[in-house]
Amino acid sequence: MRVNGTLVNYYFHCKRQCYLHGNRMNLEDNSEIVKIGRAIHEEKLEGNNSEILIDHIKLDKITKDYLLEVKKSDADVEAAIWQVLYYLKILKNKGIIRKGKLEFVEKKKSKKKTLMISLTEEKEVKLDQYIMEIESLIESDKIPETLNQASCKKCSYYEYCYI
Repeated sequence: MRVNGTLVNYYFHCKRQCYLHGNRMNLEDNSEIVKIGRAIHEEKLEGNNSEILIDHIKLDKITKDYLLEVKKSDADVEAAIWQVLYYLKILKNKGIIRKGKLEFVEKKKSKKKTLMISLTEEKEVKLDQYIMEIESLIESDKIPETLNQASCKKCSYYEYCYI
């Protein structure tokens, strides 16, 4: 499977989730939390030329200045930031230079509802390294261990990992 924004997000959130999704084990269609997230996402972007497909990625929205990514929750900000950076890199490779705007519908941990993100040379170098690590992870024969964290109970892969 080719690396995409979802895999980048999962890599930071949970290596096991990244591995399983990257090996085409999709359990998200059975998850109520994922369904709620999709509904919020659709409502938030309704009528705004949302979900643009470029190659193997889906962008929530792109304007003349920004790439907008909407997330249900700010439970894993770092994962969401790297996902946006990945999208900015794909756009840059196509000659489209934008800044990123990350918007959280339900904030829990962060004080700001919207984060502004820029793809710097330093971040791009790190991102290239992460992409190689994701490719190696997915190609591996070994499934990463479970995290055993409280957040696992809300994961769409919970039943696979623990039951």
